[in-house]
Amino acid sequence: MAVTADQEKAVLDKVPTGLFIDGEWRASSSGATFNVEDPSTGRTLLTLADATPEDGMAALDAAAAAQADWARTAPRERGEILRRAFDMVTARADEFALLMTLEMGKPLAEARGEVTYGAEFLRWFSEEAVRTSGRYSMSPDGKSRLLVNKKPVGPCLLITPWNFPLAMATRKIAPAVAAGCTMVLKPANLTPLTSSLFATVLQEAGLPAGVLNIVNTTTAGAVTGPLIEDPRLRKLSFTGSTPVGRNLLAAASKNVLRTSMELGGNAPFLVFEDADLDAAVNGAMLAKLRNMGEACTAANRFIVHESVADRFAAALAERMEGMTTARGTEDESKLGPLIDQKSRDKVHELVTAAVGAGAETVTGGSPVTGDGYFYQATVLKNVPRSARIMQEEIFGPVAPIVTFRTEDEAVELANDTEYGLVAYVFTRDFNRGLRMGERLETGMMGLNAGVVSNAAAPFGGVKQSGLGREGGAEGIEEYLYTQYVGIANPYAS
Repeated sequence: MAVTADQEKAVLDKVPTGLFIDGEWRASSSGATFNVEDPSTGRTLLTLADATPEDGMAALDAAAAAQADWARTAPRERGEILRRAFDMVTARADEFALLMTLEMGKPLAEARGEVTYGAEFLRWFSEEAVRTSGRYSMSPDGKSRLLVNKKPVGPCLLITPWNFPLAMATRKIAPAVAAGCTMVLKPANLTPLTSSLFATVLQEAGLPAGVLNIVNTTTAGAVTGPLIEDPRLRKLSFTGSTPVGRNLLAAASKNVLRTSMELGGNAPFLVFEDADLDAAVNGAMLAKLRNMGEACTAANRFIVHESVADRFAAALAERMEGMTTARGTEDESKLGPLIDQKSRDKVHELVTAAVGAGAETVTGGSPVTGDGYFYQATVLKNVPRSARIMQEEIFGPVAPIVTFRTEDEAVELANDTEYGLVAYVFTRDFNRGLRMGERLETGMMGLNAGVVSNAAAPFGGVKQSGLGREGGAEGIEEYLYTQYVGIANPYAS
């Protein structure tokens, strides 16, 4: 049943519209505000406080003041806060899903999936909080003892993107909480509402004042720049574009900050001649159309063996044509809008340029007329390898197909990019699958699978796709540093 206006209003009424600093919601120091819009209609959902540099510094003041006490908090207590938050988010899944659909556009079914995925980071790191063990040992020469501890790095700046409003927040906040770090969170100004609602959950779950602070702002550089230069800040975690990530890395170098960078992707989707084509098409639908293609993990280049390329293109186009574009709250919605006009224009520009260079449109290829920023699910074949759409992150529901003859050629095509986040490989030959894992220059690979994201697995890339890992046992290590204590020989007189 479609969502009613009353249901929309009920969830929006629960979202605080201020800045969350030192456990309190407050207005911007300048009184400035900005509007958050529904990308499927263009209408304003809520008006939020627009943080100033002074507000950002107040948030860091609160985080720095809370750090020592929070670091001394028992790991079990930190874990229990996260576990309570997991239970509360799960219980309020419908609210969080609807809010994400309203501010980001994804269909409700996908939003519910994100709630499950995002909440899982809370549960996973609630368990990891008590497993940050060190070691004690005798030195090799027997003359001293070695004590190795893991300690929280300290106050962190977390910058999240607009495409997964809950999961990108929990993927950073949960390990920071588990490790004993305080935080300043700067959500994307296109989709900040979910983070604000999530903050109310953490507060209710018992997170002390000052541990998490949230500054929504339309002037990100002005607000975060002074924080990065402040010596009290010890870590920067960013998810977003590679160009912005490069600039942040340069700024972070001044104080030698610990950094985690989850940047852009250009994921290859390889279909070999022996692949199960039905499974490959199912995987392609997941890898390409999850979040309308607005994901760094989205399949960006479909590299298909020439013997099966036409059959794969036809089958994928048939499935794409069944993807109804509609507002995410509508029952018939299978494909929501892109986030804004600029994003839709870029997608269409890439498609138009590819067709102009010789690509053939199998299905789609145009914006959807009417309200919102919808774009047709699109399949292109015979795409020139030099086309921009093969080099740039599409961030839209477009699948460009190129062909190959040999395994070596497929690997060469897949690795021909500055990015290295994820790859997808479909083959019945398990040995070939293992070879692809060794030969492809990516931080992650899906073998006969179109989705790889999992809270229990290390998420991250190589090359220009970033540094560090989020999730898995590795995720909490990003928020800890190692301290060694040398102890004199207890048997010495």
